[in-house]
Amino acid sequence: MALLGVITSCTIDKTDYEAEIGSQVPEYYEFKEAVSLTSGNYKICIEALNGTFYKGYNELHLKVINAQTNQSVNASDLTFLPILSTNETSSSCPHEYNVSYDATNKYFSGYAVFTSETAVSNSWKLYVSFKVDNQKYEVNKEISVEKQSNKNLNMTTFTGKDNEQYVIALISPQKPKVAENPLIAGIYKYNKPTSQAGTFPDPTQFSYSEVNGYTLKLDPRMPEPSMGNHSSPNNQDLTQQNDGLYHGVVNYTMTGNWTLNLILMNQNGLIVKGTVVPTDFTPGVEGVKSELFIDTLF
Repeated sequence: MALLGVITSCTIDKTDYEAEIGSQVPEYYEFKEAVSLTSGNYKICIEALNGTFYKGYNELHLKVINAQTNQSVNASDLTFLPILSTNETSSSCPHEYNVSYDATNKYFSGYAVFTSETAVSNSWKLYVSFKVDNQKYEVNKEISVEKQSNKNLNMTTFTGKDNEQYVIALISPQKPKVAENPLIAGIYKYNKPTSQAGTFPDPTQFSYSEVNGYTLKLDPRMPEPSMGNHSSPNNQDLTQQNDGLYHGVVNYTMTGNWTLNLILMNQNGLIVKGTVVPTDFTPGVEGVKSELFIDTLF
């Protein structure tokens, strides 16, 4: 169920930021069916928040049911592969290929971090396989990926100084408060293929993994000219926890546009991407940003 909250904000000068202030921040907490795929006598229902695939991080629940009886079946070895196709290339995005079964909730639990919206020049297709009674079933279907209107769930892609391709996606909070907010993000890296491609779509050519043991340094600022690019106290850098995601704290001292200036550091403390932002108070001038940043708004 979507809970739409009207935002109040600090007063700012007439800048490009002004159009965003006063917009609504959507919140979605109910999983609904976003798409279903049928193979033989079986149907796979894929649920996402609000029943929609959005650009950015998407938690997914997959259920395999008998298409005739509409009852759950004992499936295994479920795989999930999203493919983005253009006229010239095929690529993927961070995802969980071998989807694990959640016995408590009785569904397969996975995720996809869609890196672009569906457009005239590209299309997304899901390739799914599973087994029932040791028989393998395969199915694919084109889907639509929508724009993420909640800037608190923004994402960014970049090439690091190590020449690796990375994705950082905000996961929580959907709607921050004027307070110290727990901040959760996923950090992923493309696994460059080490062998020639097999039959399309060969999952070894489209593989991503969670980045392990890195640190994401955080410096939130209000970048609009009237705010002088000021920061806030008591923020905490993001470090990886047992769920594989990166957790920290962002302290929003007022509503409005914020920039999360970031520096990604590897296990050896070397900077993969990002630059230090000057601490100068700069009223009347749009704030300097790190070369690695994500904009938010609430």
